[in-house]
Amino acid sequence: MPLEDRVAIQFCGFGGQGVVLSSIIFGTAAVIGAGLEAVQTQSYGSEARGGECQAEVILSPKAIGSPLADKIDILIAMSQMAYTRYAKRLRAGGILVTDPDMVHGPARADAAVYPVPASRIAEEIGSKIAANMVMLGFLQQLTGYIAENHLIDAIRENVRESTLKTNLQAAQQGMAWARKLTGISEV
Repeated sequence: MPLEDRVAIQFCGFGGQGVVLSSIIFGTAAVIGAGLEAVQTQSYGSEARGGECQAEVILSPKAIGSPLADKIDILIAMSQMAYTRYAKRLRAGGILVTDPDMVHGPARADAAVYPVPASRIAEEIGSKIAANMVMLGFLQQLTGYIAENHLIDAIRENVRESTLKTNLQAAQQGMAWARKLTGISEV
């Protein structure tokens, strides 16, 4: 589905989960592949690996005047600590994607909630650290803002060659999970 207005997406979790990389990859795919405008911001605690981390990407078919959003349209939460901190930024009626093995609520009754066992899926393919790629694949299929091949191209450009096969497999698993969970056909 083509993006008709500005959308703010926030990825959050803890350092080492690839939260920042996820926003960079999704933004890159949107700009290079879909011809959208994008801005990306990030922050993480002084602890870095293991500490709280978040990154935002704003996408729009038009010029983006500010890199900041008061409210988030889509929140991807990969840790309880980050979810607790950032869930209040999700607008009513927004989309919440959580890893149910890592985030246990409290639930948002005013949002469309999608549980994606990204850590478990990534672990099953041999690399729990690829959970962020599972989330990216899920997000691509759920939103349709970017084409599957554009996401794959952006992953190829932004991950190390030594992890490419696993990351691509994880993204494909996320896409399959989205199709299974939502009943959508391939985008």
